[in-house]
Amino acid sequence: MKKPMNRLKLIFIVSVIICGSCKPGKHSEQLVQIRGEIFGTYYAVSYYCAEGNVYEEQIDSLLNDFNSSMSYYIENSVISRINRNETDVMDDYFSIVLQRSLEIYYKTDGAFDATVAPLVNAWGFGFENKKEMTQKKVDSLLQFTGSNMVFIDGNNVIRQDLRIQFDFNAIAKGYASDLVAGLLVSKGIKSYLVDIGGDLIAGDVKPDGSKWRIALERPAEKYDDPQEYDHIVEVVNRAVATSGSYRRYYEQNGQRYSHTIDPKTGYPVKNNLLSITVFANDCMTADAYATAFMVMGKEKAAEFVDNRDDMDAFFIFSENLEEFSVYSTQGLEIIDVRK
Repeated sequence: MKKPMNRLKLIFIVSVIICGSCKPGKHSEQLVQIRGEIFGTYYAVSYYCAEGNVYEEQIDSLLNDFNSSMSYYIENSVISRINRNETDVMDDYFSIVLQRSLEIYYKTDGAFDATVAPLVNAWGFGFENKKEMTQKKVDSLLQFTGSNMVFIDGNNVIRQDLRIQFDFNAIAKGYASDLVAGLLVSKGIKSYLVDIGGDLIAGDVKPDGSKWRIALERPAEKYDDPQEYDHIVEVVNRAVATSGSYRRYYEQNGQRYSHTIDPKTGYPVKNNLLSITVFANDCMTADAYATAFMVMGKEKAAEFVDNRDDMDAFFIFSENLEEFSVYSTQGLEIIDVRK
């Protein structure tokens, strides 16, 4: 999962951590902040702890262990060995991520599909060099794209076509945030914010009773434009993940190609949805659905979320190339900082 910096799934959420807490005293909680690098991006963990214990070593160990399973940039990782057909035996990380991927695949009618790796690679957004893409090439890759050809048998993954390869980039980072949150909870920590490359999960309110504040990025015109934001949301015991089309792309012959691939057509997604931020009970869910909704487009995605009571979403979309609009589901209270 460790990627060259120019191929990151760039950050679409800027976490705003308000450090003011309760006044110093005998029972005050100390704010601990840890920052590091993993999966080719950053991680930032903030939590309140009465003793001020620093769990950086445990967090690094957990994330590196997870990376040794999920990263296709590590030659002997579980996913690399399965993709090369050297084994069909899964470890616990792979098994959990695959099971959740298959569940979301069927719930989204294939909009989320962890078997898009060959297409992602061919379009130049994966771990191989870009291919010359034609309809014939796309059709040939679609023959072995589809999670309906994947099954689980105990600790083994069964593929009807051994050319099928997995790409968990749209779900694994969210699960890693969940794992770090779980580690903190096991240490008795209740108030925390875990942020891995923009995939976040927040715990209880801070000691002063305030919630964690998350800033939602305004769509940028170019991939390297500085981050700016117009909206903030306050969260507690909630996970947040965003996917968008305006940061990770390339242009060829005057046409922009997004990194999000439609598993059904085999082509980069083309719709008016610029970004989608998903709020869910866990970050693995938020991460995966954010990608699925980019494929589905605003109308279908909004209808999907409106029929769920465990999920909310914030949409930024454009009807033309010069201005954009926003839409949020009823369960969200979005703060517009422009007002």
